[in-house]
Amino acid sequence: MRKSCAAWNIYRTRFLIKARQLTQPLLFFDALGREHRGQPGDYLVESSDGGRRIAPQSIFEDIYVPMGPADERWPTRLKPTEATPTPKRRMSTA
Repeated sequence: MRKSCAAWNIYRTRFLIKARQLTQPLLFFDALGREHRGQPGDYLVESSDGGRRIAPQSIFEDIYVPMGPADERWPTRLKPTEATPTPKRRMSTA
């Protein structure tokens, strides 16, 4: 992807997302073949599942609350070789 965006930051509503504000027009097609088009000021939004979309600036800035710069490890998904830890059960003493 070209340098058409500012740095990634973390934002939240009910869910955490990663987003960067566009500095020039951007056009891309997602994995399902849908066209996404944004203008300078709009936001490129990435969900924790890796899906990307464009959010218009006015809507994005009305909905999302900035949390700070994004970590390079975003999204924090387990690799297929990593197992999910088994939760420990608490024993009732009652």
